[in-house]
Amino acid sequence: MVAATVLGSAMAGIDATVVGIALPTIGRAFHAGVTELQWVSNAYTLTLAGLLLLGGSLGDRYGRRRLFQIGTAWFALASLLCGLAPDAPALIGARALQGIGAALLTPGSLAILQASFVRDDRSKAIGAWAGLGGVATAVGPFLGGWLISAVSWRLIFYINLPVAIAVLAVSARHVPESKDPSITGRLDVPGAALFSLALAGLTYGLTEGASLGWGSAATMSALIGGAALLVIFCLVELTRKTPLLPLGIFRSAQFSGANAVTFVVYAGLGGALFLVPIQLQTVLGFSPFEAGISLLPITVMMLGLSARSGALAARIGPRLQMSVGPLFVGAGLALLARVGIGTGYIAGILPALIVLGFGLAATVAPLTATVLGAAPSEHSGIASAVNNDVARIASLVAVAVLPSLAGITGESYLHPAVFSAGFHDAVLIAAGACAVGSLLAVLTIRNPTGETKQEPPPVEWQCGLDGPTLCTSAGQLQGTAPAPGGPAPGRATPALPDKRTR
Repeated sequence: MVAATVLGSAMAGIDATVVGIALPTIGRAFHAGVTELQWVSNAYTLTLAGLLLLGGSLGDRYGRRRLFQIGTAWFALASLLCGLAPDAPALIGARALQGIGAALLTPGSLAILQASFVRDDRSKAIGAWAGLGGVATAVGPFLGGWLISAVSWRLIFYINLPVAIAVLAVSARHVPESKDPSITGRLDVPGAALFSLALAGLTYGLTEGASLGWGSAATMSALIGGAALLVIFCLVELTRKTPLLPLGIFRSAQFSGANAVTFVVYAGLGGALFLVPIQLQTVLGFSPFEAGISLLPITVMMLGLSARSGALAARIGPRLQMSVGPLFVGAGLALLARVGIGTGYIAGILPALIVLGFGLAATVAPLTATVLGAAPSEHSGIASAVNNDVARIASLVAVAVLPSLAGITGESYLHPAVFSAGFHDAVLIAAGACAVGSLLAVLTIRNPTGETKQEPPPVEWQCGLDGPTLCTSAGQLQGTAPAPGGPAPGRATPALPDKRTR
């Protein structure tokens, strides 16, 4: 059971990281510009972020194993289409289909473990999931980079097929079915559709604005239409008896503030990390394999320090770490502005990655604990899901906007001097966003009082590079109903892979 959930969630999570490393190779193969590369990344994130809440709801309602298996099969078929793509538009469409599969399989990964193990064994099972997932995250860029360099970028998609077959075989034999029998009311399909269409409109407008013109009819229509649909989504959710997103949780200033911090910090991080692999390969001449290996210090820092960071925040409160951590993230990104033609890894790149990894380790655990602690206990699951989705949407927006803000357009990524100049501006803009996140934390985050402070969680599972923690401090998982004797349920909510947690 643990093997099936680890392989399934790792397959979806690692894919985003490895595709980022492959972007320069894909761009050269298809003679694609920066806009097409943005869509290769964002098409996946768009459908994943837009449908995660719905995926969690479907699993709780119709069976978590069933949706996990459907999502796995869907993801595998979409991966095959990605590998066979004859041009950039076909690859972008296949990546969007991949995101749908990931939105279906990801929420079930931890929810299956939560529902299938008794309380005494649950932490051990999820701890094994987290540890093995951490290994998979570390191995993913190494393996993916080697496949790109030694064979073809298409293999990073084809390799998902045998993994998916193994997941389906193991889950059919060893994973029990579970669902939430207490769910009543209609599925909020209108809410899910409005939210997805709103994201699509805004993403299209922000991504195409640089090439079509910010004042063009297509750009303005997409931006205004997306914003209008987002307003309609909020109005619809206020009228639903069982909304996809209960907007009442945003009445908490602490909850809203923590999500604002999440948005700006992950916007800076997501936008910069979209460009870093291109800088390493185009400007410094790294192979895809070397580019993948070079980023491992961030993962190592997070795996080694996140649990300690969570324990410290539980003792002293989250405010200090949430205020200082984003400054370290920003400092690490700003240090990347020194990276240019001829920069050495040890002296020029590694220090920036260490500072960045330290900042993320300091920030993510207290940030997630703050989000969960600010929401009512009955909404702890949806609170975690919202924070997770906010981080993905922030990355989505940043990848769409940051390159054009820094003057990276057209085929500039093929010209080292031109791209490097834009990259330096981009990482400084991203560092500024993280500084804004620090200021927001100072202004909005408060430590809990002695009466309300919670005991530290027995286990901390922390994220990779793209999102906050999946689990509540009480051990409740996104998208889960309680197993017998387990904690109170939250609403059906998603767990993010690509925002993969450890």
